[in-house]
Amino acid sequence: MRFTLEVYRQDGPDADGRFERHEIDDIDPDASFLEMLDILNDRLIASGERPIAFDSDCREGICGACSLQIDGIPHGPGQATSCQVFLRQFADGAEIRVEPFRNAGFPVLRDLMIDRAALDRIIAAGGYIAVGAGPKPEPNAIPIHPEVQTAAMDASICIGCGACVAACPNGSAMLFAGAKVTHLNLLPQGEPERFHRARSMVRQMDEEGFGGCTNHGECEYACPQEISIKVIGELNREYRKAMVEKLRRRRGFMKPQ
Repeated sequence: MRFTLEVYRQDGPDADGRFERHEIDDIDPDASFLEMLDILNDRLIASGERPIAFDSDCREGICGACSLQIDGIPHGPGQATSCQVFLRQFADGAEIRVEPFRNAGFPVLRDLMIDRAALDRIIAAGGYIAVGAGPKPEPNAIPIHPEVQTAAMDASICIGCGACVAACPNGSAMLFAGAKVTHLNLLPQGEPERFHRARSMVRQMDEEGFGGCTNHGECEYACPQEISIKVIGELNREYRKAMVEKLRRRRGFMKPQ
């Protein structure tokens, strides 16, 4: 197959960006999009040019590191991670535009590589459970309703790729934060920090400059794990409860959590 690529290039975080046009041919239709970029980079290196910088890790659709915006779609066609996009999904001779994820919270490091540390800071703010040292109760001895367990596990599969943020017209990270809050708050192990988690993660999300959700729903359709937008509703409920709890605690109605 033959393609014309319009690839975003940026030499560094403070450099101006630009698009470069590359013609590439003799590509196997069953090759992945990243394998095509590998082939292009080999040819660029052979001709003495700088290769295109992009992220990848497992290349099995698990880690979410390979986040490209392909023809304006986070990860590309098919609601899968970029490494699971195959060239047979494109017409022979197609022109394809390749960019990094677009969001103020994801600054470009070089070319197609972005800094997603903002998502890590949201997790650090509350996406954990505090566990003391010493013996622990048998987890299977804690009864959990099957529907609760299913909802928690459905939310837990978020891989933190940031496609939801790139797809959202508002640049919102609420599907990401909602998945983390839903996963932990529904389970007994996450109950002690429940209110603190909701408040802290929403506060950090706002500090990182992500926008708010206005129910466009683009995040759900871009998510390679197909996480439901319902987790945003769960996040909103948990945040409201957490703020009421904080107000009641200030007025002395209950002990702090």
